Formats: sequence, C-alpha cells, structure tokens
Amino acid sequence: IYTLGETWKQWYQRRVRVVSTQSTGGPPGAGKGTQCQKIVEKYGYTHLSAGDLLRAERASGSADGDLIESHITGGTIVPVAITVKLIANAMKKVPNGKFLIDGFPRNEDNVKGWDEGMDGKVDLKFVLFYECEEEECLRRALGRNQGRSDDNVESFRKRIQTYVNSTMPIVNKFKGEGLLRSIDSSGDPDSVFILTQKCFGGASNEQ
Repeated sequence: IYTLGETWKQWYQRRVRVVSTQSTGGPPGAGKGTQCQKIVEKYGYTHLSAGDLLRAERASGSADGDLIESHITGGTIVPVAITVKLIANAMKKVPNGKFLIDGFPRNEDNVKGWDEGMDGKVDLKFVLFYECEEEECLRRALGRNQGRSDDNVESFRKRIQTYVNSTMPIVNKFKGEGLLRSIDSSGDPDSVFILTQKCFGGASNEQ
C-alpha cells in the first residue's frame, strides 16, 4: 500500500506489497491478482499490477513493446526504468491515494531503481507474500484463460526460476526487516482472503 507525498524511508516502512514467486510476493499463479481485487473492494486501495501495466504498454505500440514482450515470454525481468515509469505515471492519476502494488519489486535492482525514481514520493507499510506449491500455481496459470503470452508451461518454468534466483533474496530481506506478512494461498479465494484480512488487523477500512 503506497501513499504519495512521503519519503522513501517512510514508504519502505509502511508499504503493502504483494510479492510473487514470479515477481514480488509469491509464485506466478499464487492468486495475487484475485486477492488484490478483494483487498480493493474491502479496503479501498488502488490496485496497480506491474504485469498489467507492462502488458498494456506493450499493446499500445510503445517503442518499448518488443523489449517488454521478450522479457515477459522469456520469464525475465523488464528493465526497472520502464516499470518504475509506468507505475509512477499510474500513481499520478490518483493524487494522495492508497496503492496496492502487485508484482514489484522483483529483484534488488528493482528496489534500487524505485529508490532512485520515487524517493520522497511514497511510503511502504508492509509486504504481502502469497505462498503456494509450484504445481498448483502452474495448474492455476494454465487454467485462467486470460490470453496471456506467458501462460504456458515453458514461460511458467522460466518465471519460477527467475523468482527463485532474483525475487526470493528480496523476500528474505523484507522478512528480516519485519515487513513480510506470509499467507498460505493454496486454498480457495475466500479462505485465502480470510487470512489476508488478518494482515490488515481485521479493519474494514485500513488507513
């Protein structure tokens, strides 16, 4: 959860993040997007999915489109400057808003790039991390029928490898700093959301 107009240190201490195995808080297919929708409905945050922003930029005919596509299908991480720019532009459309950022940061370079580009503008509360077995995540990814170019076995395995090699180190970093809130997302969406709400202290409107 991000708020505009605050320092990086404050953001880092307060932010709510969905870490995915794939990019920032759980593996691809762990159900982050579904839970984000439920969080938005209950707590009023603006959901910004790094993946959705990148796919929209690719589809827009942007000069970065081919580069973005190569990273998405290859299961690798898009250059941080591109992702930070897209997130920052989306945040500007909701002045003084609360943000739930899904799928970012995905590695240490992302953290540093965010620090350089958004210092003094945002505030971190905590990081949500959805845990789920790899094969269950694969089953979900292949069954969601969203027409995504990375929803295939080959891309999924590459994304998992990227998650293990690049994302888990920052997940462990957040954990060591007391910012990580882990959730077992192997159950059905409603059961997982009951666990998610506990991370918000059971409040109906987290401030």
